[in-house]
Amino acid sequence: MTPTDPSNVIASDKDQNQQAVIAVIGNPNTGKSTLFNLLTGMRQKVANYPGVTVEKRIGELNIGERSFQLIDLPGTYSLAAHSPDESAAIDVLLGRIDDMPPPDAVLVVIDATNIKRNLFVTTEVLELGIPVVIALNMADIAEAQHISIDVEGLARRLNAAVIPTIASATRHENIDLLKAALAKAVDKKTQKPWSLLDDVRQAAEELATELAPQASGSDKEAVAAYEVQRALIDKGGEAEKRLSIIFGDNLRKRLQVQRDLLTVGQTLAERDANERYAYITETLDGIVQTPVGEQKRSWTERVDQFVSHPILGSLLFVVVMATVFQAVFSWATPLMDLIDGAAGWATDQVYATLPEGAIASLLADGVVAGVGSVIIFLPQILILFAFIIVLEDSGYMARAAFLMDRSMRWCGLSGHSFVPMLSSFACAVPAIMGTRVIPNTRDRIATIMAAPFMTCSARLPVYALLIAAFIPQKHYFYGLINLQGLVLLGLYLLGIVGGVLTAFLLKRTILRGSTPTFLMELPPYRTPNVKSVLVRLVERGKAFLVRAGTVIFFVSVVVWALAYFPRSEILNADFERQKLALESSVQIEAEREQALQVLENELAAAQMEQSLLGRMGKTIAPVFKPLGWDWKLSAAVIASFPAREVVIAVLGTTYAVGADVDEEDEGLRDRVRNAAWPDGRKVFTPGIALGLMVFYALCLQCAATVVVIHRETNSWRWPAFAWVYMTSLGYLGALACAQLG
Repeated sequence: MTPTDPSNVIASDKDQNQQAVIAVIGNPNTGKSTLFNLLTGMRQKVANYPGVTVEKRIGELNIGERSFQLIDLPGTYSLAAHSPDESAAIDVLLGRIDDMPPPDAVLVVIDATNIKRNLFVTTEVLELGIPVVIALNMADIAEAQHISIDVEGLARRLNAAVIPTIASATRHENIDLLKAALAKAVDKKTQKPWSLLDDVRQAAEELATELAPQASGSDKEAVAAYEVQRALIDKGGEAEKRLSIIFGDNLRKRLQVQRDLLTVGQTLAERDANERYAYITETLDGIVQTPVGEQKRSWTERVDQFVSHPILGSLLFVVVMATVFQAVFSWATPLMDLIDGAAGWATDQVYATLPEGAIASLLADGVVAGVGSVIIFLPQILILFAFIIVLEDSGYMARAAFLMDRSMRWCGLSGHSFVPMLSSFACAVPAIMGTRVIPNTRDRIATIMAAPFMTCSARLPVYALLIAAFIPQKHYFYGLINLQGLVLLGLYLLGIVGGVLTAFLLKRTILRGSTPTFLMELPPYRTPNVKSVLVRLVERGKAFLVRAGTVIFFVSVVVWALAYFPRSEILNADFERQKLALESSVQIEAEREQALQVLENELAAAQMEQSLLGRMGKTIAPVFKPLGWDWKLSAAVIASFPAREVVIAVLGTTYAVGADVDEEDEGLRDRVRNAAWPDGRKVFTPGIALGLMVFYALCLQCAATVVVIHRETNSWRWPAFAWVYMTSLGYLGALACAQLG
């Protein structure tokens, strides 16, 4: 290990007035995000890195009168990038992100109970020549395990500030010392770098110098010596791929020639790992003292015997998931009712304030209803994600993913897909965004394609309406089992089977590839930090409102326009005549109001029939006729393709019950139950109703999901495939039910 040429050091000459940047990096499960939240509080914003779907978290750190920008990099075990997350971390460290200068300092968060492994990425960061501060986190746990660490000695050997920290739910220690060390590191500007593999570094510098004249513009930054060094060491990694795009496949040959010259009996990656761990072992000699002899099993190990047990652990998992979903659907109900009531009140205020017409209808039925249709799902989403965050921070979720890995491997997925699939039961949008943690691209796309099959909250109103209207309330086994509940369970299982089989088919056809090895560190059990949980919960809520809410709102306004225009003046004139006749003939006020309400509902149904939406329903009706659907049901299904939650309101209008009904409205249930064709045949039979539920269970009727799939895959091919595939499955399923029922 020798010092390197300072000209190859990554440094920044930013203006004195520009806010200094500190990058935060570390292994997963080191408490990095919790420490980041403690340092920044609620002063954070979340976005994507340019051109990729990796989430960027930026916070503001105030130290006295100074302000610093903290960037929370994705958790990584090494700077050998093999995933978009790891590539984004390296891009930040090398200053390759647009509108983001190179970091002035790096905060490396390491687990005090596992220093040796955590120092692997630390030594890689030290090679960059950026001032480094090391947060020796979870110092309390290390102390409880009788691990002794000479902090000052470690700092001397690494030539970096080392601050032992505690960032738990109940204790926050040395945070001010850490802030002072960060401020000092920023003022240091640069740090004397060193190189672990001198010959590899020298070869990388020579090749980078040779390549630089061949690059142009922003590509010149891609030939930093460190990037070429990583390309040499990590064969087939992201660095090699990036440089090959710029300089062509000839570069791959040149890299391989250099590898052959630099290796004897082992690959450069093996040599790098061996020499790095040898250096780490030498560095820690006499610095870290661990207990010798047979140790008493910790309570974490004893708990893991139960939690990770194939049978007992599975039973615990079922109990935990049942508790989560019971809470999601029971705790959220009062809040959802409150939001629904507030939206109804706002609608009434609009109609009471403005004159009747398109503007009032747009604000009430388009804007207010659109906002309400977004916010009403927020309680369920927040409750579900609160549980997920708590389970993650407590350490249980990693064990649940490990447990579920055994069940998911047969369909080609791994335990990484478990949390996104679980999140889909609230909303597919944040679930698809959550697939970013899956390192394998094929697995990630397969999970994205499977996630929309899970029964989300928006499907439940349709299920509730049709089950109550057509499934009798029969009980079995002394009243313990309800037939209606069994049908709902069957629909949930249908979605799960559809998603799992989709992943199975994709991984054996267009996404064919070996099932990746599932490696996940089992973190220690910890009490979640309330502030950290709240910060992440707010982030998830904002992400849903911005990314899904904007699409749902826009679609709601479009559906309103289709259902409102054009207006028939003939129908309006006829309504006014009937209204005047009613007002003069019916003397009892209550009866008159009821009759007027019926008349208004009939007018709304007639206007809907001749609107653009009604005409589209009649035009498309022959396509759905094999399913047993009339034009009214066809129009409702068309309206629900952008957002399935609008179907109840459309059915209420077309069946002259009113748009302000919900799935529990007895009037709507009766109209649906008694709807008939012109020849007197029932529109809804049990088979048709079941087919409609199957259609909604399998069909992709959510514009927000389609848009997010596009964003996460950077292509319209996959969302188009998902829409055609799922809609076809839904149609065939409904057709089978109609023909067999």
